[in-house]
Amino acid sequence: MRNRFDAQLAQLNVELIKMGSLCELVISNSMNGLLEDNDELLKIVEETDPEIDEKEREIETMCFKLMLQQQPVARDLRTISAALKMITDMERIGDQASDIAEIAKYIEGEDSKHHTHLKAMAESAADMVTGAIRSFVERDLDLAYEVMRSDDVVDRHFDEMREDLISMIRSGEDSPELCLDLLMIAKYCERIGDHAVNIAEWVEFAITGVHISEELRNENAKQKGEER
Repeated sequence: MRNRFDAQLAQLNVELIKMGSLCELVISNSMNGLLEDNDELLKIVEETDPEIDEKEREIETMCFKLMLQQQPVARDLRTISAALKMITDMERIGDQASDIAEIAKYIEGEDSKHHTHLKAMAESAADMVTGAIRSFVERDLDLAYEVMRSDDVVDRHFDEMREDLISMIRSGEDSPELCLDLLMIAKYCERIGDHAVNIAEWVEFAITGVHISEELRNENAKQKGEER
């Protein structure tokens, strides 16, 4: 009985890795589609987002079956519960990458002044998603904490880009419409990083049984907003 349960948990890890790979794909393609003015990459994002939604439903069904059929307790129950929470954040990551691709369709030509921050934000956010999922599969608490700390890097790039865009609007160097579009894209990248942190926090819960409280999460979000 336990061998079968372990095999099902292993398959759950496989499916989470697949969903994570799809998330990485849409993050990469949405940003490269923007920076390279490549409509084909943006189209791939549009086509991949429904796959992420479907993968969320598949994993959700798998988790519910595990709970109903195996009736796990303690650490196993935490693992399955964490997976259910993680896929919600992963689905939202797909949505936000899709939103980036949608905005990118209306931005023509390259705008190299903003490439550095956007590219760095997207790469850091994608690395955070990868690390968070790997930390769950490998039960690596140190890696989960590393993902949490990496959020500061994404936030720093967002703050720097926001200040650059504000200066450009004031100087009239770029159109306000373009600056607002780029700011929205940067904000979506920041939110992807936040979702990766959420995943890492659920990994911590799966391993230790401790999870950051909703009250503390809201307080941290409030402080982040006030700092800006």
